Amino acid sequence: MKKNLLTVALLALSWTVGAQVICSVNKDAVFYIGENALVYNGGGFQTVDNGSYDIHGNVMVVGTTTDNFFTLTKTSTDPAPVTYSTKTTGGNIIIRLNDPANFGTSSYGQLYINGLDQSKVTAIVDKEFRTPKHGTYQQIALPFYNKTISSFSGTASTIGTFGKNFTNVRYSKNEVLTWNNATAVSDNLSVNSTTPKSTSYYMLGSAGLNTSAPPATMATNAPTPTGSVYTLRGVPIANIDAAKSVNGISEVMQNAADGVQFGAGGNAVNYYNEKYNTYLQDDWDASLIPTNPWSAGTFGRNIYQFGNPYFTNIDLSLIGIADGISNGDGNEISTIQGIRYDPGTVISDANGSTYSNASRFINFTTGVPGTAFGPVPVGDLGLIIRPMQTFVIKLRSNAAQTLNFDTLRRFKNTVRASGEDYSVTANRSMNQNATVKQLGIIGLDQNGQELARTYYAVYPTAITGHTSQSTVQSVLGSQNIIGTYEEDVNGGYDMNYINSYWLYINEANETDFLGKAVPLALYSTGIKSLKFEIRENTELIPDNTHNLSTGIGFYYKSPGGTISEIAQNQIIPVNSDEYSLYYGKAPIVLGTEGTAKPSRTKVVYKGSVDKFVVRFDPEWKKSDINVYDMSGKLIISQKDVSADKDFEINLAKLNTAYIVTAVSEKGEKVSSKIIR
Repeated sequence: MKKNLLTVALLALSWTVGAQVICSVNKDAVFYIGENALVYNGGGFQTVDNGSYDIHGNVMVVGTTTDNFFTLTKTSTDPAPVTYSTKTTGGNIIIRLNDPANFGTSSYGQLYINGLDQSKVTAIVDKEFRTPKHGTYQQIALPFYNKTISSFSGTASTIGTFGKNFTNVRYSKNEVLTWNNATAVSDNLSVNSTTPKSTSYYMLGSAGLNTSAPPATMATNAPTPTGSVYTLRGVPIANIDAAKSVNGISEVMQNAADGVQFGAGGNAVNYYNEKYNTYLQDDWDASLIPTNPWSAGTFGRNIYQFGNPYFTNIDLSLIGIADGISNGDGNEISTIQGIRYDPGTVISDANGSTYSNASRFINFTTGVPGTAFGPVPVGDLGLIIRPMQTFVIKLRSNAAQTLNFDTLRRFKNTVRASGEDYSVTANRSMNQNATVKQLGIIGLDQNGQELARTYYAVYPTAITGHTSQSTVQSVLGSQNIIGTYEEDVNGGYDMNYINSYWLYINEANETDFLGKAVPLALYSTGIKSLKFEIRENTELIPDNTHNLSTGIGFYYKSPGGTISEIAQNQIIPVNSDEYSLYYGKAPIVLGTEGTAKPSRTKVVYKGSVDKFVVRFDPEWKKSDINVYDMSGKLIISQKDVSADKDFEINLAKLNTAYIVTAVSEKGEKVSSKIIR
């Protein structure tokens, strides 16, 4: 009978053999680790003959450099004593994909190895794999040590391969490429070579390869899963390699594309004679100089592409902050700008260009690490990087930053809480140090399937409108079908940039843009409904909930319609190709009990001039402004003030309260109390 085993130090099938092996599974035995189980092994780890670990849950192997992780097979039984040799054919340690037919949401086994030296890690691990196809080139991590690239080639019935043959012919869609961070080039990797660095980012030519639908003949390890998988085999990566003086896996991020001359408009060529503008994408900096992004100082630079080196998840959610605790993750990448965790669909067109469409991004706010409002992620929920998944980091500058992979490992599929000690088994929680409010808008077809999505985020330090400063914004290409446009500071389209770029992630300041419209545009008649997804500090709020922690929520409006509340997981039918999105409604006009149209005119403090200003509703043309002290005495009175810019309220700093009233040419009135 199979059963789940919770955390244990010694197992029923375990015994101590010196300091080298704590847990061993002998011939004909199967150690089944259930989907929700966690098994801890404090020392060496082995199987004998056909004994196997069937890993549907989580396994921790924690030892020292003298401990072994291996599989054995008998080489002699007579005369005694029995002798063994290392088994290299696989089939003994199987890391399962629990529901291959639903691979996008399926749980999966994970294997954590820590403290063992790579020379002592010789066991072959079978990793079940199935994932969405990325188009012409599959973006992938290969967490196998010293594995020959040609061993991934083979027919559809060959376990351990991708069911196709790889070659060295560039552009054939049969080659294997690795990304070179220093030169910003995809280099050919010879099929006769072995897997290079553990963190390498690979691109596999996808001719004859569909990772979303592996051949059924590949799934032969009992028990047969529901749905086919690729079963890839190799020695797992250890985080210590004494022979190479490696003690922990980390990457120093500096000098990516530093000194590379992209040429005017990206028309210079790399050492493969490929123009940079045919493949090099930078979705972070394109909005800064929309007319010619290649002239931006950081466009195409400071980009680092990596693969997950482990058979555990890694959690990137807190890499931009100092944990402030004794056992943090050791990462404080203060210059982080964003993470691309899903390449979307890779397209190779007839013009020789290869680029990705509909990539998924996480961008970070510009808060100061270690403060009450440090960098906070905005965008897709993609901060947990699965085994064999790749990701891309964009930094804001070329200052050296170190990414420590060891302390990012995590079994859970949810991010670790800020302020919680690092552990691969750390609990899930939300970072309460900041409040980033995020609205996801998902376009669905007539069958309720997702076609595309876009995001709108607000937070205290966000920047409203176009800026040359780094933000969490990411741009879209002409092939995308849903997105927002840069907002005017008073709401609606910023006409200066309407033909320059549009946005996958848009941000606005939650204070000065409260109740103002962000334009949303749809470019496909296939979008039949919109689904809304609301997060605060990356956490989903409860279903059917509108208000966030501020007591304010998001709204939408179609042309000619009313402004309506947005609730979590709400779906609305599409009746227009254009909408407006809001965080908060405009203030209710005093004395009308909300029956009149609310005005977006408000009184705000403007730090750049150290004054309070009246910021007008874009529909206002003129305004009469009066300022009274608390005794009712009129201090300032201005008639027919133009409402096309802020009105500065010139008051002495006396720590005195005032009442400011603004009345539009139509009689709308807004009143606010300030202390100056």
